[in-house]
Amino acid sequence: MSTKIGIMQPYFFPYLGYWQTLNAVDKYVIYDDVNYIKNGWINRNNILLNGQKHLITIPLDGASPFSLINQIKTTPRMNEKEKILKTIEAAYKKAPYYEKVFQIIRDVIMEESCLISKALIKQFRDVCKYLDIKTELIISSELKKDNSLKAQDKVIHICKLLGGTKYINAIGGQELYSGPDFAKEGIELSFMKTNFTPYKQFKNEFIPGLSMIDILMFNSPEEIRYMLNQYELIIPQKGR
Repeated sequence: MSTKIGIMQPYFFPYLGYWQTLNAVDKYVIYDDVNYIKNGWINRNNILLNGQKHLITIPLDGASPFSLINQIKTTPRMNEKEKILKTIEAAYKKAPYYEKVFQIIRDVIMEESCLISKALIKQFRDVCKYLDIKTELIISSELKKDNSLKAQDKVIHICKLLGGTKYINAIGGQELYSGPDFAKEGIELSFMKTNFTPYKQFKNEFIPGLSMIDILMFNSPEEIRYMLNQYELIIPQKGR
């Protein structure tokens, strides 16, 4: 029996493709013990505000690319977090699923722990519960693994630790991973290419690739579960 594995850094309400990968695998590793990526998606994402793409950011307290994600703290200033919530409220107050979804978002942003990783882990668990996603979530820092390994070698190592026979990665990782290298270890490598299903965003022209916040606000859990299965799996060409 095959076991499908996914591994990715935790992002703030990431776009649909992230959740498609999470939903498609049996075990998903939240990679919280790798270096923080400055100006990445760990603490920010795009929402729809007044018909335009708008970036929202959770302020961090002394974030450094020399620190691990699970060492990064959010700002202790609650008024700054409330400001983000007010922006989301202004953007989506009239959206059909605002009431239920806003509470999920609020609980994540106002998470009691000062660590961004704790808030993001809560995010994944709460959204998975809301969408009835059954994937087993595993926290990377809780795994007993060889942390001296880097990049692809470490991913293969984690897959083997978890009994993985298939590894699915986002399409953007095609230059990072080698199909033959995974195959040598008995693991099939594939990349997920998202097919965006247009949906109504008030009366605006559809803007794909926004934060999952946007999809949650405008679509029912049943509609989102349909979207989660709209993708293609790309198998690397031989030699790559």
